[in-house]
Amino acid sequence: MEVFLDALKDTALVFPFILIIYILIELLERGTNITRSRKMLQGPLAPLLGAATGIVPQCGFSVMAAKLYDSGLIRTGTIIAVFLATSDEALVILLAKSPTSALAAQAILPLILVKLIVAISAGYLINWLVSDKVTDVQPVHSDECEHNAYSCGREHEGKSAFRIYFIDPLLHSLTITAYIFIVNLVLGYIIDAIGPDKITSGLVGSMYVEPLVTAAIGLIPNCASSTIITSAFVSDGVISFGSCVAGLCTNAGLGLVVLLKNPKKIKRNVLIIVTLYVIAVVVGILINVICSSAGILA
Repeated sequence: MEVFLDALKDTALVFPFILIIYILIELLERGTNITRSRKMLQGPLAPLLGAATGIVPQCGFSVMAAKLYDSGLIRTGTIIAVFLATSDEALVILLAKSPTSALAAQAILPLILVKLIVAISAGYLINWLVSDKVTDVQPVHSDECEHNAYSCGREHEGKSAFRIYFIDPLLHSLTITAYIFIVNLVLGYIIDAIGPDKITSGLVGSMYVEPLVTAAIGLIPNCASSTIITSAFVSDGVISFGSCVAGLCTNAGLGLVVLLKNPKKIKRNVLIIVTLYVIAVVVGILINVICSSAGILA
């Protein structure tokens, strides 16, 4: 019961901040649409722009980018840049917990910078190595858009301002809060049963193994994966920062689902997923080694 009440309390404290953040996101995104930027996503600044859009805390851009890539409108390096930069709900959770967690507050800027650097670098390198070509810019029409209006830039059609700026953010916030509560509850029971000291000691020396696990979890196309990874990092540093980065670099959300829906390109899609995983693991291990050498890791 004590673990349950602690998880409920921690989650309740986070909820108002999550709601405020999602309302702000709606205000900032009103009138923007990635489909208007397709022409720019084909130019020399494509990986840079792709990484910048991927940083926005939602998986809608990764879904749209996957559709553009599947239609031959953007290059492989650009889609990799978008996927690597995407963190789904991670930044929202860190921002929400920052008022009560110094670890969360300190991790926000480094996480953004690292993911941007990795995404942009990988994007340009892959575009240089892979000689795929894009087709002329044209509107993307597919049945997918009919079922995923949010990702196709038509999420506000027929909705009132109250629905757009309060009800939708509220429903999204409740969903994320439910995930956070479940994660807090599970972690609370695990920590209580095993003991914080044993968990910490069990992770010492595992800087090479953790990124392998978190990067695999990040591939799960659901916002629960980013919630699990971020909460595990914030919860007294159950996982290291490098391991957290590894998990969030593969966390492309529903963008991977969109790619995998095309059975004709299964080899290409598997190669993209493997590339994401390898880059994420290497970056995670590298960060852990650097942090360990600097004495940041225990």
